[in-house]
Amino acid sequence: MSSEKSNYSMPVAHHASLMDALLCHFPYAILSVALSIVCLSIIMFTQGSSGDTAHHAHRLFHTLHLMHILFAGTGVVLTFRMYSKSIPKTIAIGLIVPTLFCTLSDVIMPYLGGLMLQLPMKLHWCLIAHTGTVVTFLIAGLINGFVLSLHSPDRYGHYLIGSHFLHIFVSSLASTFYFVAFGLAKWWHHLGFLFVFLVLAVVIPCTLADIVVPMFCGQRAQIHDKKKEKEDGCCGEKQDARHTN
Repeated sequence: MSSEKSNYSMPVAHHASLMDALLCHFPYAILSVALSIVCLSIIMFTQGSSGDTAHHAHRLFHTLHLMHILFAGTGVVLTFRMYSKSIPKTIAIGLIVPTLFCTLSDVIMPYLGGLMLQLPMKLHWCLIAHTGTVVTFLIAGLINGFVLSLHSPDRYGHYLIGSHFLHIFVSSLASTFYFVAFGLAKWWHHLGFLFVFLVLAVVIPCTLADIVVPMFCGQRAQIHDKKKEKEDGCCGEKQDARHTN
């Protein structure tokens, strides 16, 4: 029964290559970016001609960026713990990976995209400007991932699919509103570029953060743990042999 569970849970996060992982999650990115642009259009329409678009987008970006960190932390921990149960390594991966890739997806990529359009973009790093708030949501995602990993392995697939879609969707929204908040005020004039660039800005960092990096690190940690167990077993057998002699 246990072997069936492990065989069921592993393929959810397993991909033959990085390209395979990117192609698998490409439809998620297309749908998420399309929905994020629809949400942007609806929100901006309800604002009417208030002239305070950047201010509203700025506030929305902060909220969405924090939600992105929360879901990313959950997904990273859940994927990593499918391979390794080491708590110190899980904490390290769960803190470092979401911090790096959420910043890349939500801030760095939109910033570079604005520069490509020759816009006066501003670089705003939430981890520096709002350290306490970011760390709070980072820890919450870490704890949530730990709790979900304690459930039956048969449920991992559903958790990973759900958290990954929410991760990509929230990331799409955060990246979109960063564009508008920090330089791309007349976003509708660049809708084609915005769509294509956001798909790339979302699918690559999110796939790396949710699947590739934690899976790679988890597999390495698993190999290291097994090697250590084997070495400890050999040392124990040698000690027993000495006592016998």
